[in-house]
Amino acid sequence: MTEVPLTAIVAKNPIDAELNRSSQRSRRLRQRDLVLGIATPVILLVLWQIASSTGLIDAKIFTPPTTIFSTAITLIHNGVLTHDLGITSLRLVVGFVLGGAAGIVVGILLGIFRTLRAAFSPLFSALYAVPQIAVLPLLLVIFGIGETPKILTVAAVSFFVLEINAMAGVRSIDPQLIEAGRAYGARGRRLFWHVLIPGTLPAIFTGLRVAAALALVVVTATEFVAANSGLGYLVWNSWQLFEPNEMYVGLITIALVGVILTGIVELVARRVMPWSRRNARD
Repeated sequence: MTEVPLTAIVAKNPIDAELNRSSQRSRRLRQRDLVLGIATPVILLVLWQIASSTGLIDAKIFTPPTTIFSTAITLIHNGVLTHDLGITSLRLVVGFVLGGAAGIVVGILLGIFRTLRAAFSPLFSALYAVPQIAVLPLLLVIFGIGETPKILTVAAVSFFVLEINAMAGVRSIDPQLIEAGRAYGARGRRLFWHVLIPGTLPAIFTGLRVAAALALVVVTATEFVAANSGLGYLVWNSWQLFEPNEMYVGLITIALVGVILTGIVELVARRVMPWSRRNARD
């Protein structure tokens, strides 16, 4: 039996050929995006290094990247950076998880039940308008100087962002999807888990991305004024002592924490919502 070349089969089917070309084009674009994402910060660092070394910018203020790197190694070896990173990560993760989980639950309930929405939505909107960092002094008065006020501040900002997004996600679900689910026999818990939750997930993960960034900002701000440890304290104390090397190390570490946290949220979103990844490729 004569074998037919694969190229001939693809040529006979124009739809498959177009899909193949589209897949290759998407792969090339992803590779290009990866290269650009890595090359851009590397080029900027090289330019920064050259400008500092040649005196185009003040090296005392804009510390060369090589000096920042050596300072980071020193802070890691003496345990300062790892200790502060661990403290900040603990405050961030605990507050983010507690506040985010509560916000998702409350937001879904407000989206489903109109009575609850009418009773609590105006109150939450008013509280959300108050900067959560402004509540820190009150929390310090109530709970004293410790970990609780810092964690609650992070939890508060995470709660309100997720509450708003989860409620909006529930209310934005197409009523025809709910009717279709009921037509296929989905009632009660089945309707909740197979229609409402999948329809709300995109809004929830959008809220998680926003809340992650805001939570990092808030925990850093609380460590500026009400802590003697953490990455925010490292940056603030370095500024007070005019140690720009250590200050840049703290700022870069905070940025890396934000990238990692956002990346984790993105990874979970891809696992939980595989259909969104297919739509993005399309």
